[in-house]
Amino acid sequence: MDTLKIIKIGGNIIDNEVALSSFLDVFAAIESPKILIHGGGKLATQLANQLGLEVKMIDGRRITDKATLDLITMVYAGKINKNIVAQLQSKNCNAIGFSGADGNTIVSKKRHINPIDFGFVGDVKKVNIKTLQVLLEHKVTPVFCALTHDKKGQLLNTNADTIASELAIGFAEHYQTELYYCFEKNGVLRDVTDENSVIKEITTQSYQSLIDDKVIVDGMLPKLNNCVYAIEKNVHKVCIGKPEMLYDDQANFTTITK
Repeated sequence: MDTLKIIKIGGNIIDNEVALSSFLDVFAAIESPKILIHGGGKLATQLANQLGLEVKMIDGRRITDKATLDLITMVYAGKINKNIVAQLQSKNCNAIGFSGADGNTIVSKKRHINPIDFGFVGDVKKVNIKTLQVLLEHKVTPVFCALTHDKKGQLLNTNADTIASELAIGFAEHYQTELYYCFEKNGVLRDVTDENSVIKEITTQSYQSLIDDKVIVDGMLPKLNNCVYAIEKNVHKVCIGKPEMLYDDQANFTTITK
């Protein structure tokens, strides 16, 4: 079974031109089939401030009203996505930009308004991999932004970590899927003040005890819930850490397995 690498990058890479270019060098050099998922970084918030649009966040999650959805569609699916695709083409990686609406790849349902009305935010319902499979077979690399659709004409803002794990799950019976979350830390840390206290391996069994011991808290919880869910749905492995983990076996990072 071929390996498929699904890689998600966050704002710390997207917001830094030098970091993004060096990451894309690494990504372009990966020879196996691959898919890239990116979040929105700080650009949407900066533009909202410039346009006088109020940015509303609850528990670190953006409330997406109609005006905000228009803005993030322009930023995520437009500026950021096309910039990444253009840079990959310059590095001889034939890429094509996607939202979940393109090729009907990711269908979501609008999140329920109770207990919090997040607006036009989607929770993934279904992933359709047929179009993506054809592209991968022809050595074309899909690049996803954090937007999906509801099959009724409505775009929805959707968590990029979730999109990455749902795509990995969708491909799990056709490929040995490996899911990588690249962010600014070396991995999951036992002590958040010590960058070297990386937990090298987490299993679906040890995960619960790390929560009980309050090692995994706050923003790390939803990220790791996505990881463990993906492993339980037959994704081969999930890795969390800095982009070096993609090419350096000696790098410090966290691997999550069954």
